[in-house]
Amino acid sequence: MTDTFGGYLKQIREAKGLSINQLAGLAGISGSQISRIENGLRGVPKPATLRKIADATGVSYDQLMGEAGYLREHGASRNENPVPGWATSKDKRDFRKMLEDDGELMFDGIPLNQEDKQRIKDVLTGLFWEAKQMNKRKKPDQRSDNTDQSGANN
Repeated sequence: MTDTFGGYLKQIREAKGLSINQLAGLAGISGSQISRIENGLRGVPKPATLRKIADATGVSYDQLMGEAGYLREHGASRNENPVPGWATSKDKRDFRKMLEDDGELMFDGIPLNQEDKQRIKDVLTGLFWEAKQMNKRKKPDQRSDNTDQSGANN
């Protein structure tokens, strides 16, 4: 196993005998994007991109999601959710609240089975923490700029 998702993607591509451009064509994404992922110049791809790569390579989507860090660690229990080190207690509370609603999930009028519900939960876990981290990266000045502007209008 490699240390980065990019290295893992390169191993898959080479094992399938594909060039970067061939994989790009099959996945419907740019060759430069694949190159940046493999060389560590771009972060982990979004789940939608991973789906395209999974379809193009024949590697399971769940496997790619796990390697990309969206799903629980291999060997961890199903109830264990990876929590980033930067998450505050409020972030953790928000996350628990989001997942607590145990209402029946349906797709196209058909109730989802436990396995499908878990897949959705795993994807939501990755997306939630990604969104939280992006929100934390916003400049604190953005809030004060809005306050200054509204104060000037008074």
